[in-house]
Amino acid sequence: MNEGIEEFSQEFLFEIETAVKKEEPVSIITYVLSSNGESKLKHLIHTVLAKYGREDLIELLFTSAKELIVNATKAAIKRVLFRELGLDINDSTQYDQGMTSFKENLVSRKFPYYRRKMKENGLFVKVTLSFNKDRIILLVQNNFNLASREEKRIREKFIHSKEFDNLFEYYMKYGDTTEGAGMGITMVEILVAQSGYDRHLFTIYSRRSENRTVARVEIPLAEDYMPRRHRYQKWLQEKSRSFIE
Repeated sequence: MNEGIEEFSQEFLFEIETAVKKEEPVSIITYVLSSNGESKLKHLIHTVLAKYGREDLIELLFTSAKELIVNATKAAIKRVLFRELGLDINDSTQYDQGMTSFKENLVSRKFPYYRRKMKENGLFVKVTLSFNKDRIILLVQNNFNLASREEKRIREKFIHSKEFDNLFEYYMKYGDTTEGAGMGITMVEILVAQSGYDRHLFTIYSRRSENRTVARVEIPLAEDYMPRRHRYQKWLQEKSRSFIE
């Protein structure tokens, strides 16, 4: 479904109710998230969590979703601007040149323009909520791969954020203005940790063969549920042990 309707329609409410009842994944396509889009997102998350009696997770999932959507939207706007300037986002020198213009142009009054340009360039942000009684998975996706400089910066943010338990301490030490302070990624990781979950349940990666970048947050609901990352780690350990034997 596309974000942008000014009020909840009966069709929207019925689609959400039906999907949640059947435990079918729900996706929302957005460009620049509006207040109405935020309301739809919050309604979806609340409906899912209410099904499992886990409304206590609303702040974690809703805030994480908003922060990751902002990050994904900025990444898409960056590509619009680089194309307009005729710059190669994967060239280090041109990347620095483009980022100077990016910081100057990333202002809210230009968002209607960028929403239109994103559509013209076939760029969008896809938010998906997948859920059952055992876990909830939040996916925020761009339909392009990360540039090498973006990957490096994200890795640095993950490394640095692990040193801190709150955002204020992180910002005082690592806040900068090269591409914003990276607070979205940091906020999500700290929220996950403060909610009592493994920080590694939040990941960002590119699927180069599929030309997409994914921010993924997996939240266990059942005590005996083993998240995908933990299953993979267990598989590696068993494989290593089997090889040694």
